[in-house]
Amino acid sequence: MSDKVESETFAFQAEISQLMSLIINTFYSNKEIFLRELISNSSDACDKIRYESLTDPSKLESKPELYIRITPDRENKVLEIYDSGIGMTKADLVNNLGTIAKSGTRGFMEALAGGADISMIGQFGVGFYSAYLVADKVEVITKHNDDEQYIWESAAGGSFSIARDTIYPPLGRGTLMRLHMKEDQLEYLEEKKIKEIVKKHSEFIGYPIQLIVEKEVEKEVDDDEVKEESTEDADKPKIEEITDEEEKPKKKTIKEKTKETEELNKTKPLWTRNPEDITKEEYASFYKALTNDWEDHLAVKHFSIEGQLEFRALLFLPSRAPFDQFEQKKKRNNIKLYVRRVFIMDDCEDIIPEWLSFIKGIVDSEDLPLNISREVLQQNKILKVIKKNLIKKCIEMFFEIAEDKESFKKFYEAFSKNIKLGIHEDSSNRAKLAELLRFHSTKSGEEMTSLKDYVTRMPEKQKNIYYITGESKVAVETAPFIEVLKKKGFEVLYMVDPIDEYAIQQLKEFDGKKLMSVTKEGLELEEDEEDKKKFEEQKTEFEPLCTQIKEILADKVEKVILSNRIVNSPCVLVTGQYGWSANMERIMKAQALRDSSMSSYMASKKTLELNPDNAIVSTLKAKVAADKNDKTVKDLTFLLYETALLSSGFALEEPAGFASRIHRMIKLGLSIDEDESTMDVVDDLPPLEDVAVESKMEEVD
Repeated sequence: MSDKVESETFAFQAEISQLMSLIINTFYSNKEIFLRELISNSSDACDKIRYESLTDPSKLESKPELYIRITPDRENKVLEIYDSGIGMTKADLVNNLGTIAKSGTRGFMEALAGGADISMIGQFGVGFYSAYLVADKVEVITKHNDDEQYIWESAAGGSFSIARDTIYPPLGRGTLMRLHMKEDQLEYLEEKKIKEIVKKHSEFIGYPIQLIVEKEVEKEVDDDEVKEESTEDADKPKIEEITDEEEKPKKKTIKEKTKETEELNKTKPLWTRNPEDITKEEYASFYKALTNDWEDHLAVKHFSIEGQLEFRALLFLPSRAPFDQFEQKKKRNNIKLYVRRVFIMDDCEDIIPEWLSFIKGIVDSEDLPLNISREVLQQNKILKVIKKNLIKKCIEMFFEIAEDKESFKKFYEAFSKNIKLGIHEDSSNRAKLAELLRFHSTKSGEEMTSLKDYVTRMPEKQKNIYYITGESKVAVETAPFIEVLKKKGFEVLYMVDPIDEYAIQQLKEFDGKKLMSVTKEGLELEEDEEDKKKFEEQKTEFEPLCTQIKEILADKVEKVILSNRIVNSPCVLVTGQYGWSANMERIMKAQALRDSSMSSYMASKKTLELNPDNAIVSTLKAKVAADKNDKTVKDLTFLLYETALLSSGFALEEPAGFASRIHRMIKLGLSIDEDESTMDVVDDLPPLEDVAVESKMEEVD
């Protein structure tokens, strides 16, 4: 600093000295945050002068344009960051950069000691010192409207010096930081790296961020050598004849390096503008720039919340689901969190629930502290309010889409699982989300119906909303469970998505109507007195058969009773009201990493329900009445049980035994005598099928 006049040296305040020592001597992998901090400081300086100019426009005269300029000087290993902001007086330099410890200095060091990340530095108001992550010497040249141009310099050795600047050109107004880069941090002088960091952290700063870039341009110059050759050969007749070419000097192309200014943050923060002034095309191009999606978004929600809490948000609904929608390792959400236009993080788990992880967009808060840490975020009340508002606005957006049939169909195909996951997880919005559900039903045909439409179609005597869960629409359409409901004219909803099983456990009712599974016991059917009386009589009549079948099946079923839910089928297997349904059991068995101990107490307790009006059941009753030890009854009971397993959506416990029984029936149908079949086959049959020939003949009859 020999050329600087009146140089004064100051000692850093003890805590700042400790902080700088900590920054310089500790290894941090995330060093790029220094640029975010310095650009953020520059943006604040521009904010301050702009604010002052509102009351006194003359303050901007010294430098009318507000901007931030980054100049990498690879030759001298210096990175310059200039802003045309408010600048600092000598007193500001002394106080702000060294002698007065900010209240956050100690707090930051304590946080670091507790394992916090270096990127929190700005939260404690000491972001400037992050420059020492990459530089071993920093110069700050600054000019305030009320003072002369000064230069601050420190190599972080416990002291800094300030002098009136007589070296650098006049700034007019603002601050120029010169970072003398460490040998191992020269990558931050590369254009590509600077662009990458600015795009990631500072893309939406409200002032232009310019980068001075070097470009090679081709330039034509006179070729002296060619000129000399042409004069030497001037005597030759060939040259003399072509006089035009002699007059035109030959040109040579050389590459020359030039410096150009490139603006890095051309994408302006769209969310800060009035939604009424933004075109559909502007939203579309912003969405594509934000998400790298090649398709347009399906819907957008742009809003701001003011009052005790202030934030703006721009939420986009993609037109298709991502291929890795429910993968465990994927990013939990696609919301980028900004604080006053400065990017903070894009993986804040507490800003939006997992079921809305497909929503993409931006939240820009005015109230959160800059560079807030994850630990603090989890406790932050502001974030809880933001989350509540985002969920509310997303649901509003879904209802807006629901008004357009085609758009909603596209949305539902892509994101119905998310809505159902929301019903499972979000108790406060469950009723609202239920209105968005769509299902096929016994009356909806090819279209899907909503619960609201279902309720409007309900006959007066119908009290409940009936549904059936199963593997596919084809499987549930022909299920025996819905026979009597179809006959009575009651609509049944088909729930064939595996996640329906989980959602419906939480959604107990809709619009005051109870949701009732037709595959579980306790099915309430609206019956008149005559039907009830007839059913009670049949119960008494069929009691011996029920008892005998229960004895034969033993612990395969919990009980055997008469059914009022089937019309054509001889019997069905229903499950307990609070256990798994047949479909849920199938889903759980398919889980690769399931806990098999859970199956033991959640697995369905099966009840065999018999149809008293079915000919097979009536004949079986007569057989039991005639001879309850008839082996044919035993054989037929097992066959009925196994067909009921299949038709009710369960997996067969012993497929080989079932196949053997079917083969026996085929042989009987073809009048093949048991003696004609090979002994091997006979040996394979379960003992219960060792039936007398007379019984077989009766069976065929």
